[in-house]
Amino acid sequence: MPEGSPNVVVIVLDDTGFAQLGCYGSSISTPNIDRLAAGGLRYSNFHVTPLCSPTRAALLTGLNHHTAGMRAVANFNTGFPNMRGHITNHAVTMGEVLRQDGYATFAVGKWHLCPAIDSSAAGPYDQWPCQRGFDRFYGFLEGETDQFHPDLVYDNHRISPPATAEEGYHLSEDLVDRSIEFVHDSVSVRPDRPFFLYLAFGATHAPHQAPAVYLEKYRGAFDAGWDAIRDDWFARQKELGVVPEGTDLAPRNPGVEPWDSLSTVQQRLACRLQEAFAAFLDHTDAQIGRLVEDLDTLGLLDNTLIMLVSDNGASQEGGPFGVLHEMKFFNGILETPEEAIERLDEIGGPNSHSNYPWGWAQAGNTPFKWYKQNTHEGGVHVPFIVQWPGHIADPGGIRHQFHHVNDIAPAVYEAVGVTPPSSYRGYDQIPISGTSLLYTMSAPDEPTRKHVQYFEMGGHRGIWIDGWKAVTRHTQNVPYDEDTWELYNVSTDFSECHDLAGAEPGKLQELVDRWWSEAKTHGVLPLDDRLVELFAARYADHTPHAPSRRYVYKPPMAALPAQVGATLGGRGWSMTARMTRDGSDGGVLFATGTANAGLSLFVEDGRLVLDYNAFGHHTLLESDTELPTGSVTAEVRFARAGGEGDFEMYVDRRPVGSAHVPLAMRFMSSIGHSIGFDNGSPVSSRYTGANPFTGELHEIEIVLAGGKPDAADAVAAQAAAMAQQ
Repeated sequence: MPEGSPNVVVIVLDDTGFAQLGCYGSSISTPNIDRLAAGGLRYSNFHVTPLCSPTRAALLTGLNHHTAGMRAVANFNTGFPNMRGHITNHAVTMGEVLRQDGYATFAVGKWHLCPAIDSSAAGPYDQWPCQRGFDRFYGFLEGETDQFHPDLVYDNHRISPPATAEEGYHLSEDLVDRSIEFVHDSVSVRPDRPFFLYLAFGATHAPHQAPAVYLEKYRGAFDAGWDAIRDDWFARQKELGVVPEGTDLAPRNPGVEPWDSLSTVQQRLACRLQEAFAAFLDHTDAQIGRLVEDLDTLGLLDNTLIMLVSDNGASQEGGPFGVLHEMKFFNGILETPEEAIERLDEIGGPNSHSNYPWGWAQAGNTPFKWYKQNTHEGGVHVPFIVQWPGHIADPGGIRHQFHHVNDIAPAVYEAVGVTPPSSYRGYDQIPISGTSLLYTMSAPDEPTRKHVQYFEMGGHRGIWIDGWKAVTRHTQNVPYDEDTWELYNVSTDFSECHDLAGAEPGKLQELVDRWWSEAKTHGVLPLDDRLVELFAARYADHTPHAPSRRYVYKPPMAALPAQVGATLGGRGWSMTARMTRDGSDGGVLFATGTANAGLSLFVEDGRLVLDYNAFGHHTLLESDTELPTGSVTAEVRFARAGGEGDFEMYVDRRPVGSAHVPLAMRFMSSIGHSIGFDNGSPVSSRYTGANPFTGELHEIEIVLAGGKPDAADAVAAQAAAMAQQ
């Protein structure tokens, strides 16, 4: 590490579209991010992968995501090298390179680069942040978490949040508090040692949640509707110069209706959902401002390279109307605005898990078509900001060179003055495929040094070569050779509005042929259009899911991540709680999910109670007699029949109650199981807080019905929801 090497801060926003920052055209207030841009550079032609884990893998390694082992999200492992659920050990991360070179390294926020089944306290820990190059970690391992009740990991162990929502807690504030603490801990003792901070917010991924004062700030701000707002943002983009003059605004995506055609109820709901998103982003911007101000106070800002990027375009997972609970999308439930409007005032707060509708997502991706998950520009074209005092020729400038997220790591290495190793911990390392973009800081008009970049996600494909782009939007289970390829000259058609496939068949074939060549080179093959159904697949050699489908949990235990615990959604099961209690003992025996959706089994006033919370619709089953004292065995059995189900309750093998469930959830929550307490927001409104069981809980035994969870139903349901696009 050369003397004077800079500190490095990489900030990652989640599901933030190209137009959603103020300095990229939005009317949402982001003054602190805008200030970074004013003192640095905005990139108008920066690209990522269409999904979170793949972008993070490419960012941290300088490789294409398939080469790094992360073709999709880190929630499954297909056994092929391109999808192992973690970054391959043959690809060092920036944390590993910089730590080896003498840097202090910190990862804060979202990781989502560890196999989901390895993310419990049982490990293995080899793909957790502290084992992939980071001295310290504070954040969450999964793809999303509740911002008021997060599933937190501190270094290598789970912790409870330091405060409650009622006490004013919000995760984004906590992440910046810890970032500041880590930096202070390091520079106070070792001021000679630079640091690398990788700060990945949960914002602006669903759930869109923000403090009440920010929610109030945006009341009525979007009443003009997504058509008018999109037009305004587009006009501002052209004024700012982040969109070239002559660019056309892409037509509405299928499923995005004209604002004036919506009912009053639809408009009210859509506005409130967009207000929650805006508040979330605004609040995140304030936290970024706190971090930058602290670096300035420490006298470190002038020697700190800051990069800010989004991991993909704005999300389509809210469906045509938006949702109060995003898990409804994965259950194939299209919640009607008339249903959702009943809980309007909850949106954005601790009891919501909302995501906005397609119309606002397309506005967020202005001027492009399509969304996150797609390889059209709406999924892969994002804001990118760089600030490095004293190293930029024209602070406040805009760079138009094409670049990709795998170009960040080589740029950092060039800035720091290090070379990644050819071998690390006994593993031969894959050579970096990215192209350093550092030259752009002092060369605003130099042509891009990157000449080709392929894209692929779930069968959606694309390739950019010297200003030309071929792209296809794939339909699941349709043969790949039946996909229709489009061709755009994006050097003059920024928003992919003029398909030249018919006029330039030779050029199109040239690009398609090159896509297959790049796919072979970078490990894209075999193509795989599965996604949701893989959440139920078991490919790992080591797994917490035994073939017997029997799970025995013995408290005290840390909370279990969703994919580690027994899969209760989409199937039948039985649960047995063995305990010793006296007449006054009560509390939670088992809970999974949150106040928005989940299941809780608890003892209250001497009776066994089950609360099955299906997106706010509670099915309550209470034993018809009080539990005996001493040794007690309580059992609940669930039989699923299509989309419904039935509960039977037993105490010491004697039936004590039954209940019918009109909606049997296939996917309950991204929050997993807690044994002997309720982790996070209470599933049941019958109690508050964690409500730990006060007696002695010996074990919880869960036995799942035979066969795999009904993934086929879940996929069919998702396909039905997506069919309206």
